[in-house]
Amino acid sequence: MNPTNATRIPVKVHRQVALIRSSDPFLVREILARKPLARLIAGRLSETVLLVHAEEEETLLEELKRMGQTPRIVR
Repeated sequence: MNPTNATRIPVKVHRQVALIRSSDPFLVREILARKPLARLIAGRLSETVLLVHAEEEETLLEELKRMGQTPRIVR
């Protein structure tokens, strides 16, 4: 493929955010429906991936544990 003819794909870079990924889209919708949790969210990348403000990561993880979830942390 000739690089001059390649299709450009726009990319948005996010700084100071953490990714929260769920295998269940319902959980993501539930997080967004709860006002105290929704304020921690910086954006939504897909049905199962959320961007969380980096300084709010621990708060969200604690809330997920209170909800009976077992988040796996990858750093």
